[in-house]
Amino acid sequence: MASEKVTWKCIIPCCYKSQSHLQKSKKQVSKQSSFRRLSLTDVSDPSTPLCAADLSNSLIGSKLHVFSLAELKAITNNFTWSNLLGEGGFGPVYKGFVDNKLRSGLEAQPVAVKLLDLDGLQGHREWLAEIIFLGQLRHPHLVKLIGYCCEDEHRLLVYEYMARGSLENQLFRRYSAALPWSTRMKIALGAAKGLTFLHEADEPVIFRDFKTSNILLDADFTPKLSDFGLAKDGPEGEDTHVTTRVIGTQGYAAPEYIMTGHLTTNSDVYGYGVVLLELITGKRSIDRTRPSREQSLVEWAKPFLKDQRRLDKIIDPKLEGQFSTRGAQKAVALAYKCLSHQPKCRPVMSHVVSILESLQELNDWFVGPFVYVAPTENGSNEYSVKEEIIESEGETDDNEENEQRHHRHGWRLRIKSPISLPLVASEDIVGYLATS
Repeated sequence: MASEKVTWKCIIPCCYKSQSHLQKSKKQVSKQSSFRRLSLTDVSDPSTPLCAADLSNSLIGSKLHVFSLAELKAITNNFTWSNLLGEGGFGPVYKGFVDNKLRSGLEAQPVAVKLLDLDGLQGHREWLAEIIFLGQLRHPHLVKLIGYCCEDEHRLLVYEYMARGSLENQLFRRYSAALPWSTRMKIALGAAKGLTFLHEADEPVIFRDFKTSNILLDADFTPKLSDFGLAKDGPEGEDTHVTTRVIGTQGYAAPEYIMTGHLTTNSDVYGYGVVLLELITGKRSIDRTRPSREQSLVEWAKPFLKDQRRLDKIIDPKLEGQFSTRGAQKAVALAYKCLSHQPKCRPVMSHVVSILESLQELNDWFVGPFVYVAPTENGSNEYSVKEEIIESEGETDDNEENEQRHHRHGWRLRIKSPISLPLVASEDIVGYLATS
């Protein structure tokens, strides 16, 4: 264990500097912070005077708490397995509870404690990135970082607790009720607002690893972006991109980033398009259990995205037809744009937000059994009801054929009341791709 401590001292010598040197570095950073947001490169450079032990005091407007390892063991019941929430690339995450006596100004609340796996793929740099970004950036759709622990070789992060876990678990969990269409669009909008905030900051941030497992949900299904370990500061000055090693998650990474290592905000837009497609279809971005041609969600779905009449081929069957057809049409068209192979053809995230905001106002329609209502022989107000599924390309008489031809999109007809006698076709859907 002694050798491990020496290793960490070599990597982060500033964690063990004297208090006088710490006070000096705080003044330097405070002066620097008045001009711009502290970036990851400011503290990852070995020559920087900043040290991890005083990060919370150096970040603009941050209220990060520095916890001891003993305190985090106490609030998680010594990291017991029964408190385990999950595990990612950084390491395991445990649920804990802090009371208002632990820290002045810290409210009693449940928390999530993420512990760095010393044998894992990530390390100190990813831990530092979380603190640098989430310690300064505050937004309703970014998960809140409460504090951290830097003790010997141990690296921990303390976040607000998100009651419903990740979008991945909610969307793909077996034997659970399907997320309603309105909830899916609410999540899509909130996540888009989080990315917009990052991209339009004075100093843009590229999230780089946008995926369903990095979108956390609170009790009301409000989404918040989490896991900033792979995030990068955007290009500066006249630079158009950031060149970096290719890292991310298969199925979400933009094709141009994989091929060149050039990272831009458009790379995030592509990842967002994949997540939006997962929300629409209920399928994972990569699924090796599917037939070979269907294992990549994007490759399988793209032919259907171009033809709005084939909407029924990709909509999640677990929705059982309960969704807004107009909303689904526009969401599919939006996903198609986000997934363009040409980065410059992808929309900016603020445009994505404006489109999704318009979808929130569309009420869900029930697309299900068509109810035929006919009066009884005695002409009374009593009705006999018969259920049957009607397809819009079914038989119609000559007079109706010309009138309803443009409504035939291979989808079931809708009715809202079982006592509506006329057969009324669904509202004409104007192709979003053609008008945008």
